[in-house]
Amino acid sequence: MTMSADELRRKYLDFFESKGHVIVPSARLVPENDPSTLFTGSGMQPMVPYLLGEPHPSGTRVSDSQKCFRSQDIEEVGDNRHTTFFEMLGNWSFGDYFKQEQIKWMWEFLTAEIGLDPNRLFFTCFRGNEDIGIPKDTESAVAWQNLFSTAGIESGIGDCPEVDGMRSGEHIFYYPDKKNWWSRSGMPANMPVGEPGGPDTEMFWDFGIQHGLHERSAWKDEPCHVNCDCGRFVEIGNNVFMEYVKTENGFEKLPKPNVDFGGGLERMAVAALDLPDVFVCSLFTRTRESIEALSGKTYGEDEKDAYAFRVVMDHVRAATFLVGDGVIPSNTDQGYVLRRLLRRAVRYADMLGVPEGKFSELALSVIGTYGEAYPDLVARRDQIVSEVEKEEKKFRETLFRGMKEFEKKMLTGVVSGGDAFELFSTYGFPLEMTQELAAERGLSVDADAFKDEFRKHQDLSRTASAGKFKGGLADHSEQVTALHTVTHLMLAGLRKYLGDQVHQAGSNITEERLRFDFTYPEKVSRETLDQVEAFVNDAIGSECEVSMEQISKEEAKARGVEGSFWEKYPDTVNVYTVRKDDGSIISQELCGGPHVPNTSAIRGKFRIAKEEASSAGVRRIKAVLE
Repeated sequence: MTMSADELRRKYLDFFESKGHVIVPSARLVPENDPSTLFTGSGMQPMVPYLLGEPHPSGTRVSDSQKCFRSQDIEEVGDNRHTTFFEMLGNWSFGDYFKQEQIKWMWEFLTAEIGLDPNRLFFTCFRGNEDIGIPKDTESAVAWQNLFSTAGIESGIGDCPEVDGMRSGEHIFYYPDKKNWWSRSGMPANMPVGEPGGPDTEMFWDFGIQHGLHERSAWKDEPCHVNCDCGRFVEIGNNVFMEYVKTENGFEKLPKPNVDFGGGLERMAVAALDLPDVFVCSLFTRTRESIEALSGKTYGEDEKDAYAFRVVMDHVRAATFLVGDGVIPSNTDQGYVLRRLLRRAVRYADMLGVPEGKFSELALSVIGTYGEAYPDLVARRDQIVSEVEKEEKKFRETLFRGMKEFEKKMLTGVVSGGDAFELFSTYGFPLEMTQELAAERGLSVDADAFKDEFRKHQDLSRTASAGKFKGGLADHSEQVTALHTVTHLMLAGLRKYLGDQVHQAGSNITEERLRFDFTYPEKVSRETLDQVEAFVNDAIGSECEVSMEQISKEEAKARGVEGSFWEKYPDTVNVYTVRKDDGSIISQELCGGPHVPNTSAIRGKFRIAKEEASSAGVRRIKAVLE
């Protein structure tokens, strides 16, 4: 059965709606109120507060298709399975159903709804850990085994396949902590006290490729198993059963366990097509055809060109979505990653022969593909095209200077790893580009030394990132919760003194400070900032009650409740109100994060340390509690 990815997405959401789930919209790619990460990198990330016990406004069963972006995969793009942007199909039970229902539904969806052959489905389960007193997850393994039996397949349950390989007739395997346990901190031994986690059961599709003949031929001498990454198997989904919490005395069962499922839309789509290349699924068709029309080349005819096709297809899709979610190319944070994506895509488009000035047409092809599922892309079409065109122009200017530098280095008759890395980090030259330019002159590049320099750069980046983004709302610490509540008070003050055109455009909160972006066209005077400071400190000193109620989105709009990104909220929303003893309302705003119950819990005096431009039409405030 031929099925487009759009049809698969719709089937998934309809299926879980029929099982009593409320369909909620995707969160933005830039996390709100979570400074621990630059991007939304998984389907569960926006759900963390609810997995930790906060009530979801849509109830105990929800489902969605979440936009995700993983910048760490940029260098992996070019093969047939890695992408930076992807959609994660998800369904969640917040203390409602558990293993039996989830496993049965996933089997039904995979085999009956999208028609996957059960003979080519494989599953992994948690092996257990005697050292911490957590048993083998036999319940999940037996549940899968029984479902195979209903399909007329007698499946064995294997153990240690990464050591002994797979035996004929086994479709279910036990793996240890590092493969089939989930928590935000990784394996059980790394979990802090109070952290929830649990076993998971992963789902794989067998493409039938002979072990060792795929491009990952380095695996040919190792035993073949579903996690060996030889190319034969692809993971299409993961059911996490969060049923434990770590305590001072070890692991204990949670009173209400949760289910967290995530499945890659693109991977499921190519499994349904039985083609081991995510770039042949329908989500890439328009972009692939646009590149072919502009370049005169055909995808798949030449492996070198295929690599370039994949880089361009992935990066232009990711960049389109990032700009659509408000990211602008820059030299810091999310903007730096976007700039890197666009410049890498332009370079590989050049290699394919896409004419200069035509690159933005590829962004239009992405908007055409996703416009129905994500209408905000259509609404921001002009801005997306404008940002792509401006960045292409800037890169070409940089490229011209980079070529001059490259020619200088050629005079020495050798291209060192340090030279290659300088061309990469300063001028955006991919290693492959430097190698090709050098080869044209009969020279080679020290690729190993380049990789050493690149690893040093990554280590420094990780260290800087860990320091910069320590803390975050995900841990719900007292100070972060207090500062998060302060952002509501500050926004109310900004709207009082600057006008109702002011809305939140993003925030980043650590235990040390808050950073808050808001819509406003010009610099805010110190006099006005002082008025906002006084407004916030008065609210803190007035010991205002902070209450939450769940109402319909339409009622919230009718009441004039303040909110940004309305499209991301479900039909029922959480409205937080800050109210003085006399009943007067200080702030009333949509939100999904933690708040103090009373402003008297906010310790310290609020002070705005800095106000500056963030991007066109957006200002940024940095503030602290002293």
